[in-house]
Amino acid sequence: MINGKTILAVIPARGGSKGIPKKNISPVLGKPLISWTIEEAKKSKYIDRLILSSDDRETMDIASKYGCEVPFVRPKELSDDFASGIDAVLHAVDSIGQHYDYVLFLQPTSPLRTTDDIDKCIEMCISEEAPACVSVTVVEKSPFWMFFLDKSSLLDTPVISNEGLKQRRQDINQAYVLNGALYFARTDWLKEKKVFVTEETLAYKMPKERSIDIDTVLDLKIFEMMVTK
Repeated sequence: MINGKTILAVIPARGGSKGIPKKNISPVLGKPLISWTIEEAKKSKYIDRLILSSDDRETMDIASKYGCEVPFVRPKELSDDFASGIDAVLHAVDSIGQHYDYVLFLQPTSPLRTTDDIDKCIEMCISEEAPACVSVTVVEKSPFWMFFLDKSSLLDTPVISNEGLKQRRQDINQAYVLNGALYFARTDWLKEKKVFVTEETLAYKMPKERSIDIDTVLDLKIFEMMVTK
């Protein structure tokens, strides 16, 4: 709780995954991937309740072992490759039978997000009286330098504009990308908007070294290497 406002944290972890089978419970240095997120969330000063949204019994058992509540089984129609994250979080909010002022969405594929990141994101959103706050990280290459290619491999169309090519690289405004680690919003606002990112959403900046997003076996290997070092 913060300033009298209650916070529900939801960890989404469906059983299926195209890139890595059972990705969310893949072993990393002796413990499942999902445990890295659970352990940091449990140390937060502000989270009142931490729950799992999953359709997979093995994932549920592992999450429970690490201290995450498993209050329901996610429906199959919200667990296939076409289901969105917002569908999962809204289902969780509607399924627990208790109202929380804010909801925090914590994907287990962002294992290097820390408790400090969690609490600072929450504090930022509350102090600025914003309806939502999400985590971002700086992009290595500006979108001004990105193009779509045509069938002949010509630089056919700039992704956003070619104005950036007329400027020195250091003069171009810094661009940021969602890193997938933190999605925080007022519950009532989120149920109305059905999206975390709007023109009202604040950005919580995270460094590249904590912004890894696990999607492939190579990502897992990089994560292991980063933690080991």
